[in-house]
Amino acid sequence: MGTLVDGTRQLLRFAVLEARCCAFAVALVCGIAVSNLLPELPVARYDLLLLYGAVLTAVAWKAGWDSPRDLAVIAGAHAIGLLFELVKVRMGSWSYPEEALTKIGGVPLYGGFLYAAVASYICRAWRLFDLRLTGYRPRAMAVLAGAVYVNFFSHHWLPDARWPLAALLLAATAGTWVRFRVGVRDHRMPLALSFVLIGFFLWVAENAATWAGAWSYPDQLDGWQPVSVAKFGAWALLISVTFVLAAASTGRSGPRPPAAGGSPC
Repeated sequence: MGTLVDGTRQLLRFAVLEARCCAFAVALVCGIAVSNLLPELPVARYDLLLLYGAVLTAVAWKAGWDSPRDLAVIAGAHAIGLLFELVKVRMGSWSYPEEALTKIGGVPLYGGFLYAAVASYICRAWRLFDLRLTGYRPRAMAVLAGAVYVNFFSHHWLPDARWPLAALLLAATAGTWVRFRVGVRDHRMPLALSFVLIGFFLWVAENAATWAGAWSYPDQLDGWQPVSVAKFGAWALLISVTFVLAAASTGRSGPRPPAAGGSPC
């Protein structure tokens, strides 16, 4: 009975920490959903969402949710995401059908906040869960993350290399563990598994975001449809780009002394 109660407490602690990590992303998606319910305004919805994203970022910084180092990673993810959007929208992968003043190449500037939200999650998780990496290969991961990013552009003209890249990522992360702390206990997880889990929840979030009108895939223009399961795999690969940025900014790796009263599991 004691083990069950203790396990439940740990699960609740974990859920609370995860909720704190997701605060920016949840607030952003909720804002997008609410913006669809607003009456017609003199300001375009995409322009309003850009202002909303900027205010959210400022609040997160002032509240101490994101450190200056976190903000640098988040800004980097925002810029990388916007470049990604510009290419993919141009190739017709998805679209932002509404008009806006802050729209360049068919992409509203608020679109970068969708990637910034992912970076915010990873940065907060790193701090709130006191993450440490063991067996991490920064150079190999940086090269592969760059290749993954480029492949999402180049597959429009060249053969799609996502499966070979997935195999190489599995090889590069073999023996790499993410160690995290919940309460007074340390836990660990294979880095590859964390990519898969984050990719799955990003796919779930993408379904919510497209339903809320954040953007639309071609098959959603005449009515919302669930996002293809193939996007789950795409996110599991693409998360490596943001993870490499965050890992480079923290520099925390190697074993850590066990917490008092805790034991690795």
